[in-house]
Amino acid sequence: MFPFKQLLPTKRGLGGAFNHFRGSSFRFFSSSPETFVELHSPEQEVVIALGSNVGNRLHNFNEALQLMKKSGINITRHACLYETAPAYVTDQPQFLNSAVRGVTKLWPRELLGVLKKIEKDMGRTAGIRYGPRPIDLDILFYGKFRVDSDILTVPHERIWERPFVMAPLMDLLGTDVENDTVACWHSLSIHSGGLFESWEKLGGERIIGKDGMKRVLPIGNDLWDWSMKTSVMGILNLTPDSFSDGGKFQSVDAAVSQVRLMISEGADMIDLGAQSTRPMASRISPQEELDRLIPVLEAILKMPEMNGKLISVDTFYSEVASEAVSKGAHIINDVSGGQLDPNMTRVVAGLGVPYVAMHMRGDPSTMQNSENLQYDDVCKQVASELYSRVKEAELSGIPSWRIIIDPGLGFSKGTEHNLELLMGLPSIRAEIARKSLSMSHSPVLLGSSRKKFLGETCTRPTASERDPATVASVTAGVLGGANIVRVHNVRDNLDAVKLCDAMLKYKRSPA
Repeated sequence: MFPFKQLLPTKRGLGGAFNHFRGSSFRFFSSSPETFVELHSPEQEVVIALGSNVGNRLHNFNEALQLMKKSGINITRHACLYETAPAYVTDQPQFLNSAVRGVTKLWPRELLGVLKKIEKDMGRTAGIRYGPRPIDLDILFYGKFRVDSDILTVPHERIWERPFVMAPLMDLLGTDVENDTVACWHSLSIHSGGLFESWEKLGGERIIGKDGMKRVLPIGNDLWDWSMKTSVMGILNLTPDSFSDGGKFQSVDAAVSQVRLMISEGADMIDLGAQSTRPMASRISPQEELDRLIPVLEAILKMPEMNGKLISVDTFYSEVASEAVSKGAHIINDVSGGQLDPNMTRVVAGLGVPYVAMHMRGDPSTMQNSENLQYDDVCKQVASELYSRVKEAELSGIPSWRIIIDPGLGFSKGTEHNLELLMGLPSIRAEIARKSLSMSHSPVLLGSSRKKFLGETCTRPTASERDPATVASVTAGVLGGANIVRVHNVRDNLDAVKLCDAMLKYKRSPA
């Protein structure tokens, strides 16, 4: 017997979410032949938790996800990635934890069997309970059903006491309850306020970064906790026609010299761009872009000063992204968010590197056309359009734990739009959170450096004269939640970033 209970409405609710759930229809079934009732849908939405603390933990996650996909589990959403202290048995390495949402036609017993086989195939053996393991896969939710049997309990009975499970579970939701199934999951909580209350009872967002629980992004060979400090990304344009410094760094020697300067001034990352994306810029071919980029990239990678630093490549071509990563680039920074090359997100998914998805309408030659500058609520619309881009990237195979978002200052925006976005980063996160808490937690990259809206606001027609205004914009952005600032003048902006980080740390510290 493998029973499934019909989930019925009760008096305890979740406000509008529970009312939404109350109005939906549910069926129940059992694996017993005498009581079988056909499912409401041939596919069920499921939530599966992942954990690993043996071997290459991230590689274990990636392998497990690939095996799940091959076994009939279509992954639709990824939580953030967490590095956590071990629970119960504390004398063991730290864990990576996450969770995914997916759809499957597998029945619960079949799904459990598939996950156990993946664990076994990946080297998990019967050992100490709660002890080290290369991979741990648990079913947290299965459709709209409560499962209670001798081999499986859904929801997992220990969700409510485990922050390392609840945090990624919450990431898979939005602050809006999107459908009957999610409303059902909330109703299965042991708390009347649903999963949101359950998470708050454990400490909620307040415990991230504390108590052995860090939200991290894999980058290079490290796990990056972007809450520790704001990162400074130095700009290196290898183009003859960029708006600020076009033509200055086209030779390898000049480029290396500029990188050496930016590193000495404190840059954490260098962003290489070999194609101008200024307004009305003409597009060059992938090959011409590579011809400009690769000699400089190879030279920079040989610099001893680059040890511990990261290289980002600013491109919207998948061919350039692939070649750059093969040479040693760590990040792909795509101003189009995957809109200018249909292969970009699929290729980046295979490259396994972080992906910066920026908001832009049109392309550099059309982005400032009047139709692309029409907004009723710029923060809300940019957030919605940007979420659509990153959702497409996720469905292409880039997990949310590798996505960085950029609101695209200066790209299909007027001066007032840019100012509103600069002050509206919390609003952008909140709007994205309505659909995906995971995506709302993504690091935010801000690129205001020397842009036209600063010149128009401060009456500085020459780009090189806009550094003081850039410092002011960086200050506003970091205080509003930016995690990476992309700048030409590293030294002055690093001072602004350090001060902002100190103020934010003081604000967060207990009185």
